[in-house]
Amino acid sequence: MRYSKGFKFSILKKILPPDERSVTEVSRETGVSTATIYHWLKVLQDGKLEEDDSELRPGDRSPKEKLRLLLEGKGLPEDLLGEWLRENGLHSEHLNSYEQELRDIVTDKNEKYLEENRRLKKEKQTLEKELRRKEKALAEMAALLTLKKKASEIWGDDEDD
Repeated sequence: MRYSKGFKFSILKKILPPDERSVTEVSRETGVSTATIYHWLKVLQDGKLEEDDSELRPGDRSPKEKLRLLLEGKGLPEDLLGEWLRENGLHSEHLNSYEQELRDIVTDKNEKYLEENRRLKKEKQTLEKELRRKEKALAEMAALLTLKKKASEIWGDDEDD
C-alpha cells in the first residue's frame, strides 16, 4: 500500500520528540507495520524523505485512527476542541463525517452478520430435514432386514430355488 508523505510524517511525528511514543504502539494504533515505520525512520535519517506542505488528508486515515480521533474529539470541552482540531489538522465537520463513516461500517457489518445468520439457519433446516429423511430410510431398512431374518428362521433358507 502506498502512503502519502503527509501520512508518513504524521506517523513519524508520533515517534520522534516531543511525543516519543514507541513504534509498536503507533503501529497498533494506525495499522501500519513496524517494519514500514522503521523503514520510514531510516529514510528520514538518511535525508531522503523530504517533508512537503501536503498534510495528511482526513480521508487518508484508517477507520481505527478515525475512531480514536472521534472519541478524543467528542470527549473534549468546546473551549479546547478548536486547538485540538488544529493540532490534528482537522475541521469540526471531519468529526461528523468520521462518525457517519463509522456508523455506516458498523451497520454494513451488522447487516452482513444478519444475512449470514439467515443463510446458516436455512442451511441448518435443510440439513436437518435431510437427516430425518435418511434416519427414516435407515430405520425402514433395519426393519426389513429384521423381517427377512425372522422369515428365514421360520421358513428356512430357500437358496436352492
